[in-house]
Amino acid sequence: MAIPPFGLEGMLALPAGCRAVIIFAHGSGSSRHSPRNKLVAAALQQACFGTLLFDLLAENEATSRDNIFDIELLAERLTMATHWLGLRMERLAPRIGYFGASTGAAAALVAAAQPDSQVGAIVSRGGRPDLAGAALSRVTAPTLLIVGSLDRDVLALNRQAMAHMRCQTRLQVIPGATHLFEEPGAIGHVIGHASVWFSHHLLQSEVADVSG
Repeated sequence: MAIPPFGLEGMLALPAGCRAVIIFAHGSGSSRHSPRNKLVAAALQQACFGTLLFDLLAENEATSRDNIFDIELLAERLTMATHWLGLRMERLAPRIGYFGASTGAAAALVAAAQPDSQVGAIVSRGGRPDLAGAALSRVTAPTLLIVGSLDRDVLALNRQAMAHMRCQTRLQVIPGATHLFEEPGAIGHVIGHASVWFSHHLLQSEVADVSG
């Protein structure tokens, strides 16, 4: 499917009974076909989350290194896709979460820092939250940072970024995992932690609203 206004290619999955949708922001050099993000998305769908995987850049734009690392541009595309999804899903009033990887995590944080942001929770996998800069202190959505213990440089950058964040933030270190979480069982740990985080912050809050 094509997501307006730029016709960015995406894949929207809405399992029966889903009450929240997770939008994926892939990292540099990747796309909606990222095998790791597709694994995470499939698992979230099994847990009754809707998922949207889409290309942050058009095919001709993705050839430019400047575009790939333009966090503000990527965040703008993510914001546009979020607004489009909100309009499309208005009748279901879904709660929206972001799952960002690498530079996509920085884009997710910058998008979430906007005053009119609709995002209710964020998960970063091997992300670069430091690239979000001054936007870090404006993020209000609960944010989970997942990093492999062997991804030492990125782990240090995540810890530095946490010092500038004022929202509820948690750093989850996966023992023995490197940047791409290719080790046996590593991506499964990512899926487990992400599912619990989204369930708690997107669905439990919904229960509280109804009971209150």
